[in-house]
Amino acid sequence: MAEPAYDDLVLRLRAAGCVFAEDEAAVLRESATGEALERLVARRVAGEPLEHVVGWVDFAGVRVALDPGVFIPRQRSGLLVDLAATALPATPVVVDLCCGSGALGLALAHRHPGIELHAADLDPAAVACARRNLEPIGGTVHHGDLDAPLPRRLRGRVDVLVANVPYVPVAAIALMPPEARDHEPRGAVDGGADGLDVVRRLAAVAPAWLAPAGRLLFEVGEDQSAAAALIVEEAGLTARVHHDPERAATAVYARTSSKTPL
Repeated sequence: MAEPAYDDLVLRLRAAGCVFAEDEAAVLRESATGEALERLVARRVAGEPLEHVVGWVDFAGVRVALDPGVFIPRQRSGLLVDLAATALPATPVVVDLCCGSGALGLALAHRHPGIELHAADLDPAAVACARRNLEPIGGTVHHGDLDAPLPRRLRGRVDVLVANVPYVPVAAIALMPPEARDHEPRGAVDGGADGLDVVRRLAAVAPAWLAPAGRLLFEVGEDQSAAAALIVEEAGLTARVHHDPERAATAVYARTSSKTPL
């Protein structure tokens, strides 16, 4: 089978509703040729997310391997990486909870080689994908609910705890793009009635894991940020909200000690 011409490929993608058809065509052509390319195009035109089709996504300076059914890291989550990277000491212990593909931990390890990196997720498919990304760089991925599978020896030693927690209110899930609703695990986006159910659980357990100058960082919606920061403050941490309008990203950045600057 002849390889589709670039212009024809763009037209097919645009007709299927792909807003960034030109960019997607370039990614597809980078990923395969000939009949293999045609198979990828057919999957994309049928509505499968581009990142699942090609098996990777470029995120915060690293290429992250992705498997079908695994949550796709959003570019806005690069704000968490930027903030966390500024808080890493010389020999940091980093934990990536609700890790999905392990994208946050992978990006931080790329910026700070030699970190002790642990990640955890409840979804077996995500754990397998994260292990593929993190084990080659020395990271350890644990399977279980939130902090439950972490080694006890990490208690009180974690310098940076990042978490891409689900924060979409349950009533808003129906309004998400079909790609996300149909091809990503509901547990990776469903944050309960107000979107903050997992934030509450995270805030309750995080202080026990953090080092004396440790940081907790997680993403929320801008309209949820004040409530999320209050939840963290009530758990005994000092919190600040960071908003990046360029990326439409909002993060809560908390510390254990009021003497440690945010």
